[in-house]
Amino acid sequence: MTDLCKKFGLDVDTAINQLLDYRNSSTKLVQLPEGTIRLICQVSREVFMQEGVLLELGAPMNIFGDIHGQYEDLLRHFDNLGYPPDIACLFMGDYVDRIYGFYDECKRRYNIKLWKTFTDCFNCLPIAAVVESTIFCSHGGLSPDLHDFDQLRSLERPMDVPDDGLVCDLLWSDPDEDITGWGDNDRGVSWTFGGDVVRSFLEKHDLSLVARAHQLVTLFSAPNYCGEFDNAGGVLVVHKNLMCSLSILKPNSVTNKIKDTLSQKKSGRLNRSSNRIQVQ
Repeated sequence: MTDLCKKFGLDVDTAINQLLDYRNSSTKLVQLPEGTIRLICQVSREVFMQEGVLLELGAPMNIFGDIHGQYEDLLRHFDNLGYPPDIACLFMGDYVDRIYGFYDECKRRYNIKLWKTFTDCFNCLPIAAVVESTIFCSHGGLSPDLHDFDQLRSLERPMDVPDDGLVCDLLWSDPDEDITGWGDNDRGVSWTFGGDVVRSFLEKHDLSLVARAHQLVTLFSAPNYCGEFDNAGGVLVVHKNLMCSLSILKPNSVTNKIKDTLSQKKSGRLNRSSNRIQVQ
């Protein structure tokens, strides 16, 4: 990473300090220079291309769900958990803001060409991750077309997200505890899948958890989403010994960490231990 920053002439520490000074800003707005943002995208693209389409990660790991551009809440999560690079984090998607739309925000604050730069970077992102060969992580869920992980490893980037198929499903499918097998998705794209699909997937691939309920965790990390929902935001904390806990961020100004038990209807893959789960 340091070598890439030097190669592209990116002063990443200055950019990070500007972003962290957000809390001291009276306008609560950080206007990074367009050139700096372009360099960050270029360096990030190089990093993504050096990594696999399927990330194979170790523990400890902090697994984030949707952020939706709620930057202040992201900092509150870091206040709870620690800040990179002292901690390792996996972000599973929906990084940008839905309120205005990311395209509109780029056009309003910079220009459309910068949005295209972001898109070129995003098209190189990994598609899924496995933590300690035990926890499968994807933004959406599972796919009926996913038979082995070599399918993911062999995908070529950059890629646009297709309208159907493996990559589309990993980003858009949804769990549905009321069905068996695969069903139509109300989104009009991809599928829904039942608990039996999750159990079969875990057994076939010798996994213990899908981070995304039976033996499946859905993570949403943006509290008070869009200012309309009184929801909390959660991060799945995977400890080095594969004990897992949830760090919960309440939507008010007082951060409250809660370690929550993930209840299971079917035992055997996850063992309860106090208010944590043991991943085997």
